[in-house]
Amino acid sequence: METQVREAPGGAAPHGVVELITVHVNERPVQVHGHDQTGLSIKEAAISQGVPIKLDFVLSIEKGHGHDRTKSIDDTDPVEVTDHSRFCANDDDDNS
Repeated sequence: METQVREAPGGAAPHGVVELITVHVNERPVQVHGHDQTGLSIKEAAISQGVPIKLDFVLSIEKGHGHDRTKSIDDTDPVEVTDHSRFCANDDDDNS
């Protein structure tokens, strides 16, 4: 069964259709299906769309303005995303 994705007038998905959401991972746009995601599903989508990260990278969601306000997201953590959601994914050994 193929997932249908289409936008209704006003940007909302019609009933029964999964909405396509564009989030940003490491400043790159990544499309995910629906608002309900996990840390792992966001990383998997990013990798499949060419973002140069790995599944073992640490994912953080940016809260507020800039990179100084982040919250770490585990692979199993539920995350409700919007078109304004921004994430950073870094190697755990990254000291930057």
